[in-house]
Amino acid sequence: MKRMRIPIPGQAPDRFVAVVTLVVLLGLALGILVTLAAPSAWVYRGHGHSVQVKPVATGAASRANMSALPGMPPILDAKDIYAADRPGNLSAAVRDFPPRVYVPNSKSNSVTVIDPATLKVIDRYPVGRLPQHITPSYDLKTLWVLNDKGNSLTRIDPATGKPKETIRVSDPYNMYFTPDGRYAIVVAEQQRRLDFLDASDMKLHHSVRVPCKGVDHMDFSADGKYLIASCEFDGSLIKVDVEQQQVLGRLTLERKGMPQDVRLSPDGSVFFVADMDAGGVHLVDGEHLSYIGFIPTGKGAHGLYVSRDSRVLYVSNRGEGSVSVIDFGSRKVVAKWRLGGGGSPDMGGVSADGKVLWLAGRYNSEVYAIDTSEGKLLARIPVGREPHGLCVYPQPGRYSLGHTGLFR
Repeated sequence: MKRMRIPIPGQAPDRFVAVVTLVVLLGLALGILVTLAAPSAWVYRGHGHSVQVKPVATGAASRANMSALPGMPPILDAKDIYAADRPGNLSAAVRDFPPRVYVPNSKSNSVTVIDPATLKVIDRYPVGRLPQHITPSYDLKTLWVLNDKGNSLTRIDPATGKPKETIRVSDPYNMYFTPDGRYAIVVAEQQRRLDFLDASDMKLHHSVRVPCKGVDHMDFSADGKYLIASCEFDGSLIKVDVEQQQVLGRLTLERKGMPQDVRLSPDGSVFFVADMDAGGVHLVDGEHLSYIGFIPTGKGAHGLYVSRDSRVLYVSNRGEGSVSVIDFGSRKVVAKWRLGGGGSPDMGGVSADGKVLWLAGRYNSEVYAIDTSEGKLLARIPVGREPHGLCVYPQPGRYSLGHTGLFR
């Protein structure tokens, strides 16, 4: 005789219990999969260490417009954040400015002005103590001389090429502008701070102390929401939330050295970081703050400059007097240009037509003009002592993110 089971009142039958159990297990499994697929809150620092990072909504250029920093101008080309920097594409704000190369001479406490058409020095004037870089303002209407030890900024009017007033600012080794144009970011290297100044009056808004010894260069994500800055004296990088003005994380580079200039790839996917000691360029995923790889370029890799067609990256190798050319597509060095007679190519910029790469000869008291079609040295121009972050101006672009000319 078949035995029948009579359900107890209030108790679910076996089939119902099985279904409920299955649903719960599927929910747990789905939760685990979503967690694994999401960007990790922990990122690799190199050498077996990790650091906790606050996740932030970011993306490459193709996704940046959907989640961009409020107030940032829209990206013109989802595949190229430098689309506005094409040859001769000068903004109306700078179209009437005379083409000049402005050179800060750190040990001479002066600025030398070069006419790029004649390759001759046409002006010199004194500025504050230890000028490091010359930086275009966000609105393109002003050039700022960063007098590091003088704790000041000297304004240059690019319409005349002449200096104007000098204002007090603490430890301005370098300077950048947030992609929405609200703030100037003074890189106070010795103080280990990023000082956010109101860009309209250059008054201090907020200081951010950073776990970064020798903070000096940076670049911004395609969506403008975060920046990656190099820490020269501890071989690391930091990630900073631009809107919240707070540190998100820190990455120790696998080849510990002296990271210098930082530049985002045209598609917004990879940060290229020059390293003087490692002799090449690190590749870093900024979104997840993780290490991708390394490209050897030459001794003393220092400055990074994107070509006007966004196809290659020029790398100044200060320790060997050369420039390496990296193809963005293959991420390989496709050419190396050696300066005949040697030199110490440092910081600079590309001419408005893209035909000449200008670099300061840091330890040779000279400036180099290099033909970008074949790497031929066009001129060595004597300037003051220890020329550093020279500025080629004007340049194409809608707005300036700072340094010696980072335009988008």
